[in-house]
Amino acid sequence: MEAVSLETFLAAIGTEFASPWRTVTQRMIDLFADATDDHQFIHVDAARAAAEAPFGGTIAHGFLTLSLLSAFAFETVPPLEGAGMGINHGFDNLRFLAPVKTGSRIRARFKLAHVKVRRSGWVEVTNDVNIDIENSLKPALTARWVTLTHIEPRADP
Repeated sequence: MEAVSLETFLAAIGTEFASPWRTVTQRMIDLFADATDDHQFIHVDAARAAAEAPFGGTIAHGFLTLSLLSAFAFETVPPLEGAGMGINHGFDNLRFLAPVKTGSRIRARFKLAHVKVRRSGWVEVTNDVNIDIENSLKPALTARWVTLTHIEPRADP
C-alpha cells in the first residue's frame, strides 16, 4: 500500500477504511490459547463447547479478535510517508459485543477520528474501529484505538 502525506492523512479524517474478510480457524484459536495459556474449553474443546456452551461450538478469544486489529490495520489503513515505526498507545471504550465462532469470517472497519501532530515527531492517530462478523447484526467488538507513529525527519538536500 502506498504511503500518504501527512496533509492527505489529515484531510482523510472521517474516512472509513474496511479490511478484507479473514476466516478465524481453530488452528488460530489453538495457537493463541497456547501463547496465552488460556485453554478454556469454549475455545479449544469443540465437543465440550458444542455440548455445554451456548455458542454451538468453539469461539475465538476476545483478545485474539482484538489482536487481529494490527494485521487488519497494516493491510487496510494507508501508512504515513516517513513513518519510522508505530506503537499502540491504548484503547478507549473497548467492548466485546458478539462471540466469533470458529470458521467465521471477520473484517475490521477503521474510521479515522482524530490526528494530532506532536512537536516530538510523533503523530497520534485515533480510529473508531469495529470488527464485523460476516452475516451478523452485531460486531464482535467496537473500540476507539489510539496509536503513535514516529515520522522520521526529512533530510534537506
